[in-house]
Amino acid sequence: MNLILVPGLWLGAWSWDRVTPALRAAGHHVNPITRPGLDSVETDRTGIGMADTVAALVDVIDQTDGDVVLVGHSGGGNVVYGATDQRPERVRRVIFVDSGPMPDGAAVNPSIPGDGVEIPLPPWDFFRAGGDDRDLRDLTDEMLADIRARAIPEPWGVANDPLSISNPARFDVPMTMISSTFSREEIDEAIKNQVPYFAEVLRIRNLEIDELPTGHWPQFSKPDELAQHILAAL
Repeated sequence: MNLILVPGLWLGAWSWDRVTPALRAAGHHVNPITRPGLDSVETDRTGIGMADTVAALVDVIDQTDGDVVLVGHSGGGNVVYGATDQRPERVRRVIFVDSGPMPDGAAVNPSIPGDGVEIPLPPWDFFRAGGDDRDLRDLTDEMLADIRARAIPEPWGVANDPLSISNPARFDVPMTMISSTFSREEIDEAIKNQVPYFAEVLRIRNLEIDELPTGHWPQFSKPDELAQHILAAL
């Protein structure tokens, strides 16, 4: 199977380095990508938005022989879901890593501070809002330092632009949510309470929810386990 791995905010294809060996050893063709604007600190990120990022992934799908499985981490979830909306007949499954199918018009995270062009990786305390450390669970100081050293400022539009989806065929694509910061019980409660972030979940006809308890970046904190969860989803 062709697996296309889409990283979350600030990350490039390198962020999947400790996950890909097990996927390839299982016989899959694995293509971790770097999204537009994330190749270098010097890259001009002016005007790069969610639509451009989705279009770039659609191009990768179109250039791939055979069906694909899309794996999207965090903010990469909107990217893979937007591409699925445009190429539902080509996508065998979508796997969200600590992310999920967000509804039309939803942005990844408009609360992250930036300058209208790009968004640098915030201080780690930003992810400890309210004293909740769940985003950073299992991440050592060495891991955090490595992520920060390699992180690239995110194009402003990718975090702030509304997702544009309209194809009802997306609901027929099987999907898996690998949740690392929220338990299944918390997700079920959010769905019950009609939290907007989870509004799309009930519309997916074949959706599995899988728990991998760790921080928001399991590709660093538990890469072997994440690889096994991806393989199980396949």
